[in-house]
Amino acid sequence: MRLPLALAASLIFASAARAETPAPSADQPLLRAVAAEVDAKALESTIRSLVGFGTRHTLSDTKSDKRGIGAARRWTKARFEAIGKDCGGCLTIETPAQTVTGKRVPNPTEVMDVLAIQKGTTDPDRVIIIAGHIDSRVTDVMNFTSDAPGANDDGSGVAAVLEAARILSKHRFPATLVYAVLSGEEQGLLGGKVMADFAKARGWKVEADLNNDIVGNSRGISGLADNTHVRIFSEGTKAVETPEQANGRRYNGGEVDSPSRNLARYMDSLADRYLTNFDVKMVYRTDRFGRGGDQVPMLEAGYPAVRVTEAVENYDHQHQDLRTENGKFYGDTIEGVDFAYLAQVTRLNLVTLASLASAPKPPLDVKIAGAVGADTKVSWAPTPGAAGHRVWWRATTEPTWTFSRWVPAGETVTLKDVVIDDYFFGVSSISADGWESPVVYPGPNGAFENLAAGPKP
Repeated sequence: MRLPLALAASLIFASAARAETPAPSADQPLLRAVAAEVDAKALESTIRSLVGFGTRHTLSDTKSDKRGIGAARRWTKARFEAIGKDCGGCLTIETPAQTVTGKRVPNPTEVMDVLAIQKGTTDPDRVIIIAGHIDSRVTDVMNFTSDAPGANDDGSGVAAVLEAARILSKHRFPATLVYAVLSGEEQGLLGGKVMADFAKARGWKVEADLNNDIVGNSRGISGLADNTHVRIFSEGTKAVETPEQANGRRYNGGEVDSPSRNLARYMDSLADRYLTNFDVKMVYRTDRFGRGGDQVPMLEAGYPAVRVTEAVENYDHQHQDLRTENGKFYGDTIEGVDFAYLAQVTRLNLVTLASLASAPKPPLDVKIAGAVGADTKVSWAPTPGAAGHRVWWRATTEPTWTFSRWVPAGETVTLKDVVIDDYFFGVSSISADGWESPVVYPGPNGAFENLAAGPKP
């Protein structure tokens, strides 16, 4: 994009003036290292184990050690415990649960999540989550006896969670990482609500929830194959937005700059820099049209969250009884999983988790000013642990951040000849060793902090 002459001149001048305080290096070898550790065979082994439980329907057997969701959850807990042993006890295992009845749960049923918590070293209340749901289903959502392998929906997501725990538990991060295997998604997003309630009760400052749901298939129902993209769905405006905030947004903009939307942009940028032949397709929807996932209860609790889903879906292999009709096979079996593709999706999750957990928290109290003027002033509250901040701006019709300015700690910035009317603005936090937070859009509509979260009990 060509800049106006006056703007270009001002940026060149500003860059020269700041030469004595250069921005920290943005390259992070750790991200390439953790991505390289992802093992497609380990992912396959996890899914084969999950499929081996026959059905993992939320209403299925909880007593058997061989079949049903109870056995699958206990197996998952044991896997987390083994990973925790390998890292010297770095994981704390929690199994929050709620007894639920409802439209898809006719009798009181315990819905239990299995969480492995890797406590942060310096900022443990700031929490980054990767999640997938362990329950499965067939055509009739109430059928809890028939085989429901759930290889891709959502054995693939659970495999990504366990592989993230295996690899990232070898490292230490300032923020807390939570590896979450949820139950009850198919019966009404129940596990997501259990996790949201648990996070609120613990007073977690959830910065991001990466919900991986259906991430292992690379060939769509039309026959189209795509193993080089993954879709990231994100809400445009906060589910917890107040009427007053909505009025301000409608007038001044911000419909595409919720924290979840800027989290999606963050993942897109990381894919461009650290992954080979794999890119993010940002989808400006909370979920696929008319459908839902466990990120929705997290959003409703005020936490930034996205849904990670394969680029092309095959609906013949989702929510189907196992059968063959007119030569066509239906059902969610392991044959429908592309493990090399799943490994790429897992790599994206790992670099995102490691980057978020290493960076300072996103800046607070971001503000802009400059009405009826030629310049825009951008301000924010100082961020603990940040060596400085980067101010970002883009034309209002651009999907991603285009221009930026590094600002050392303790300084603010006035963007000369950048008219406030013509651009959207944001700010990210950067540590001395170059770790960068997601961009925060000005005002409450773009803020990452969750005002709905309660104090610790």
